[in-house]
Amino acid sequence: MLKGSCHCGDITFEVDAELTVPVLECNCSHCSRKGYLLWFLPRDKLKCDVPEHHIGTYTFNKHVIQHHFCLRCGCAPFGEGKDPKGNATAAINVRCLEGIDLTTVERKPFNGRAL
Repeated sequence: MLKGSCHCGDITFEVDAELTVPVLECNCSHCSRKGYLLWFLPRDKLKCDVPEHHIGTYTFNKHVIQHHFCLRCGCAPFGEGKDPKGNATAAINVRCLEGIDLTTVERKPFNGRAL
């Protein structure tokens, strides 16, 4: 079980999985500005119980992913959406996970600007 949070700790979450796949480093206008390193997995692997008054949501372009962020510190630890088959998916910002050495995380470039 991996633990993560926003910067101030108002949003905390757990991921019931092991980070063994490359994460996506997207070059779209949003991800590149935020510095996201995204790990997509089934939504049921994300355990989060955050009061609604702590979390904001941002969507853009095709509005496929609901990018969630903390209303206090602005940190964006995860998003939610659907995969191409319609399955509920979580997009974890690996930078918000505890104990992850980012220099060891394999990154896969993704051309989000082309979407």
